[in-house]
Amino acid sequence: MNPFLPTTPEEIREAGWAEPDVVFVSGDAYVDHPSFAAALLGRRLSAEGLRVAILPQPDWRSPDAWRALGRPRLFYAVSAGNMDSMVNHYTANRKRRGQDAYSPGGRIGLRPDRAVAVYAQRCHEAFKGVPVIIGGVEASLRRIAHYDYWSDTVRPSSLVSSKADLLGFGIGEATLVAIARRLDAGEPIEALRDLRGVAYLLGKNEPLPDHRWDDAHCDNRTRELPSFEEVRSDPRRFAVMTRIAHQETNPLNARRLLQRHGERTLVINPPPLPMTSEELDRAYDQPFTRQVHPRYREPIPAYTMIRDSVTIMRGCFGGCTFCSITLHQGRAIQSRSPESILREVEQVAATPGFKGTISDLGGPTANMYRMGCSDPATEAVCRRQSCVHPTICKLLNTDHGPTKELLRAARERPGVRRVLIASGLRMDLAQEDPEYLRELARHHVGGHLKVAPEHVDPKVLNLMKKPSLDSFDEFADAFARASREVGKEQYLVPYFISGHPGSGLPEMIELALFLKARGYRPRQVQDFIPAPMDVATCMYHTGLDPMTLRPVETARKLRDRRMQRALLQYFAPENHAEVKRALLAAGRPDLIGTGPECLIPEHPPRRSRPKDPKRRDSKRRDSKRRDSKRTGSNRS
Repeated sequence: MNPFLPTTPEEIREAGWAEPDVVFVSGDAYVDHPSFAAALLGRRLSAEGLRVAILPQPDWRSPDAWRALGRPRLFYAVSAGNMDSMVNHYTANRKRRGQDAYSPGGRIGLRPDRAVAVYAQRCHEAFKGVPVIIGGVEASLRRIAHYDYWSDTVRPSSLVSSKADLLGFGIGEATLVAIARRLDAGEPIEALRDLRGVAYLLGKNEPLPDHRWDDAHCDNRTRELPSFEEVRSDPRRFAVMTRIAHQETNPLNARRLLQRHGERTLVINPPPLPMTSEELDRAYDQPFTRQVHPRYREPIPAYTMIRDSVTIMRGCFGGCTFCSITLHQGRAIQSRSPESILREVEQVAATPGFKGTISDLGGPTANMYRMGCSDPATEAVCRRQSCVHPTICKLLNTDHGPTKELLRAARERPGVRRVLIASGLRMDLAQEDPEYLRELARHHVGGHLKVAPEHVDPKVLNLMKKPSLDSFDEFADAFARASREVGKEQYLVPYFISGHPGSGLPEMIELALFLKARGYRPRQVQDFIPAPMDVATCMYHTGLDPMTLRPVETARKLRDRRMQRALLQYFAPENHAEVKRALLAAGRPDLIGTGPECLIPEHPPRRSRPKDPKRRDSKRRDSKRRDSKRTGSNRS
């Protein structure tokens, strides 16, 4: 019996199926691991007794690969994969990336740009009349009219370009199970428009359904967003659209949204309710092999990174404006039970080749496990964008006790020597519990702890909804103290962003001076990429903060973005010219020279000087002559 879900006609026949019930079309390679969405959702539907096949990274140039698997009895489930395909393919400079971590061998080009629309079109071509449901990060974050950084245009909802029947947004187990059950019971796809967590398009003459949701505290009102045509032509209307969309994200009180797209109307139902621990356990307690499907002969880089990791929760109440987690996974923290998590830890420890280290026990944020609002009545009406900015809400439960107990139990499992924390850590929360910091330093840090202060300028940090620089300094001191107490020499690895709205050359120079003063030399830097639907993306596109409609200065030219990025690594010889250009443009020639405050010397280091192509060619010819003589003498 094949332990994997079928991916080919031969595997479907081996399973004894005449046809699949559901076919997942994914832009990722098929890895039967709960960190890969197609495997997680496919296993969950399979547990419902459905025959689920997976079509991973099909050749999208024709519908042949779709037809080969046969006509799905119920529906196609289409996703670009774990990442938006444009983020996957292109850098912040709009250059083609050299690697796709979710493809065999890291090869690029095994999925199309804007994969959801392309895959959905092939589904329609392969078998007319089969419902097509799109979901995943790409569809979820493009569910309304959105700014597309790579084309520098405002594009319509992905429902328009894909012509899909339904769009499932957010993490989709509950929604997908409900869709499958009701289609299997014979209901038409149009009847499923009453589900939470779905969006759909009404035809020109179709009336708006009178659906009501009485499973939460929503008032069942409907809010209309500015139309696609308005937001495409008017930045201010785009900002208003973004503000409304983010105000209606709490599933306990969110309203239905409408947006006109020409003669059609986009309808977005309230988000799915947060999953209970029992529901999450049901999703993760499936018989995953945790292996790459044997069809692949090359390693999958993303799998290598997450193979020995365990997801303990979903969601994030941080509300960072440049991050898409809240829009996709929700603000409410949804935690698995300790029993389910520890069962998976034991499964990992029993895997052949396991070397004793759980690489990560976390989620979007490592230290939000089992945290949330302590007052259900307030939570039901709250529309706050962040529970921790500008200060930690007094109603937020920040108890690290469940996290500490879980970590202690995990590191005591047979075969487990170490449990590391690789997920992002919320520093302001960690400081609330010195004991958690000591345990972290003693047991769960492999010499370096990744943290994300992101910037140092107060104005930029406020636009990001990140804590102040003082908070980072306090955490750095607390972590150093905790490391000394447990007798370890350990360091922070801080991550910073260049090119974020509100950050100009003066702010980036301030950050570079901070790095120099503290002795930080970041090996990796993050260029701000305006991902669809984020608040910071709205700032980048419109020049307005959507929450206040106040102007925000933004570096839009690639030349300016390159200078900001170079300042983060001002010490790199190859960045000398860009850093010098930035300092002169900002009127800071005082930072060029040999003084203690200077960022770069007047003249470029030898390694950064461009090589003379004639000299390089001459050296190459001399080298070939030497090689030729050496080969000749060996022969004699």
